[in-house]
Amino acid sequence: MTDGLPNPQRAFAYLAIAIAMTMSVLDTSIVNVALPTISNDLAVSPSAAIWVVNAYQLAITVSLLPLAVLGDSLGYKRVYCYGLALFTVASFACANSHTLALLAIARVFQGFGAAGIMSVNIALVRFVFPKAKLGLGVGLSSLVVAVSSAAGPSIASAILSIAHWQWLFLVNVPLGVLALSIGARTLPVTPASGARLSGLSVVLNALCFGLLISGLAAFSQPGATQRGIVMVALALVAGVLFVRRESRLVAPMLPIDLLRMPVFSLSMATSICSFAAQTMAYIVLPFYFEQTLKLSETQTGLLMTPWPLVTALIAPLAGRLSDRMQPGRISSIGLVVFGAGLALLCLLGDTATRFDIVWRLAICGLGFGLFQSPNNRVIIGSAPRHRSGGASGLQSMGRLLGQSSGAVVVAVVFGLVHGRHLTLIAGIAATLALIAACVSSVRRMSEYSDAPQEGAPTLKRPVSER
Repeated sequence: MTDGLPNPQRAFAYLAIAIAMTMSVLDTSIVNVALPTISNDLAVSPSAAIWVVNAYQLAITVSLLPLAVLGDSLGYKRVYCYGLALFTVASFACANSHTLALLAIARVFQGFGAAGIMSVNIALVRFVFPKAKLGLGVGLSSLVVAVSSAAGPSIASAILSIAHWQWLFLVNVPLGVLALSIGARTLPVTPASGARLSGLSVVLNALCFGLLISGLAAFSQPGATQRGIVMVALALVAGVLFVRRESRLVAPMLPIDLLRMPVFSLSMATSICSFAAQTMAYIVLPFYFEQTLKLSETQTGLLMTPWPLVTALIAPLAGRLSDRMQPGRISSIGLVVFGAGLALLCLLGDTATRFDIVWRLAICGLGFGLFQSPNNRVIIGSAPRHRSGGASGLQSMGRLLGQSSGAVVVAVVFGLVHGRHLTLIAGIAATLALIAACVSSVRRMSEYSDAPQEGAPTLKRPVSER
């Protein structure tokens, strides 16, 4: 394999990756805004319409790791292109669904396509960019995710103001065709291991993560706590069986071989904690703006902008820095700044000004941007190149687990505590961020044996491992 792609092929290859990532991330949240409209149009209850969201999320959750294994086995380009093609066709099917059942089924296939994109996107970035610029590539990916996540509700509102809800899905079709035509010509053909996918592992993976995510979501629904406990308990049982089986396999679907590396597992832990903290703040802030400060939905949307905007600006710069400095050190600094920003949110009172809010959210965005790109660089760079798919899939799974856990914490606090929600939830989020900073600071960067290969500063391995 050559060291990355030459320009302009590299630029076009990354454009294909960015378009597909944008669509898959947008469709995680963009439909939420349209749920009331979809519910009325299809003549179903709001609780039933939730399955338009749940079907997509569950499909992604249960298929991320299997598709990451297929990426290692068949090549990342093939999985990516097939995933993008399925996502595009399923988007067209969603736009032409006139019953809830058909829409939910189409969303399942759209979720499988999105998982094909998410499971190997960072692995592909590793082969698109030269080793010395891996941090830049990861930073640009973080920018795409941050902007897409933040822009979802605004894009949905803009489309719904001039068109029917079906256009939320139809816009994916020309973009998908464009990304597929560019990617087929420019994405690199990566080595294929030829490893076989175990059917039993696929089932145990689906039971473990599907029940876990569904159980966590149940805790946020009134009267569903008992069901959530049962589902989480069953997920733990399936998880034990899954881990026991995977530990005996040479090429496991659950990347136990990677999780045994302290630098990898600790980086995953910091990722889960940080996304949980971010989600907690993202959920509670609109309630604070609209219920405490009595702001409109438009004002709330504008006030939420500084966080993702600063993250989007700083993520590529942090990625470049991680190509020149120890990424673990940058991540730790970012988490401390992130935690400080969340702690400052606790001090907001009932008469906070716009300026009070904006600079605090900007600090949160600065810290999260400093953390995310270098941390993702460690996750993908610490894995052997032939296990890039497993590392990429697990990185996406960590983000989903963190977001689901953060939503559960907010639901529990809302159910148990009356008033001062922002102070309590932001305090818990700040604590999580600072715990993640402590975990990040103790990462044994000397075990980052792949760093010299990826263009990072040379880090010596312990004498006992030489």
